[in-house]
Amino acid sequence: MQRTRELSRWRKVAGDDEHSLVTFAWRADDKNQEVAVVSALPGRDSSEAMARLPGTDLWYKTYTVRNDTRESYQFAIGGKHVTDPLNPRTHAWPDDDEIGFKGWVSSVLELPDAPPLSWSTARPDVPKGQLTSHRVRSNILDNEYRVWVYTPPGYRSDGTPYGFMLVLDGWFYVNMIPTPTILDNLYADGRLPPLVAILVGSVFDETRQRDQACYPPFLDFVRSELLPWARQTYHLTHDPAQSSIVGVSLGGLMAAFIGLHQSDIFGNVLCQSGFLGWKPQGEPEDEWIARQYIAQPLLPLRFYIEAGLLETQIQTLEPGWNNFLVGAPYMRDVLQAKGYTVFYSEFSGGHNPMNWQGTLANGLLALLGQSS
Repeated sequence: MQRTRELSRWRKVAGDDEHSLVTFAWRADDKNQEVAVVSALPGRDSSEAMARLPGTDLWYKTYTVRNDTRESYQFAIGGKHVTDPLNPRTHAWPDDDEIGFKGWVSSVLELPDAPPLSWSTARPDVPKGQLTSHRVRSNILDNEYRVWVYTPPGYRSDGTPYGFMLVLDGWFYVNMIPTPTILDNLYADGRLPPLVAILVGSVFDETRQRDQACYPPFLDFVRSELLPWARQTYHLTHDPAQSSIVGVSLGGLMAAFIGLHQSDIFGNVLCQSGFLGWKPQGEPEDEWIARQYIAQPLLPLRFYIEAGLLETQIQTLEPGWNNFLVGAPYMRDVLQAKGYTVFYSEFSGGHNPMNWQGTLANGLLALLGQSS
């Protein structure tokens, strides 16, 4: 097999200012070679076969894509996933040596109108906060959790206590969504007050699928063990209006669950691509968490909820596929009808940290932002 070229090309759709035709191409001498595009561009995580141009060694696949799309992709060549050798833009899932997780690298498709990622890009002239790793033992869950704590530049253990955000899937928000960098930049530009971030656990923890599926003992761990430890160790506010619970995917569902039960601690819920269509085993209907909010009195909570336009078929804990672009607006409508303040956003991308590293800042600014 000869690999000589792949680089996505796009051109505007005639009479359509919002979309472009994006074509992926690959050269392979073996006409029997299996060649596919691996991406979320069809609205789901997929591997779609490329067509061979008759009489040539050129394989191609074309999609109609919004001009503000940012998404990762790979090629499946004979079943092996590879990046685009002629596209220098890549996005990496790093290894997690502690648990033996081996990451991978994808190429990046970014159309001209994709939102900038200025908040998640480190700036050499911006003062840096400090990130410290800890281990917190839970007697309730009979488990030990990795916890990272970010303190802002100039942090002091006296004076005015700090607002804080508790972030689920902490490893993910340290390594894939550069939360310390985002907070440094927002604070330096006067867009956020100084915040402490408590980032707990990992998407690869063995108990994560249980803990974050609206699991009451994990809620008990947060309020009875993790937060008391954090308050003893760091100078944190007791004002819920200055405190946020943050999560993505299943963690976004758990953030909504924790907000429902602990609005006396967290006044803000930031839900990135949350699995809001989830239901407990045995329940006949989806969107269980929305029904819990319907059944409760109005709580002192504010929400930021988002979903990707390519998150229409996402593989989840439930059999088959789940449409995140149904669960998110349904949750928004329920909360707004109940009387909650809800900031809602949709981005042109899939279930992908490439997008969340940009939209996390949007959620923080909506819930906690201040004028520069």
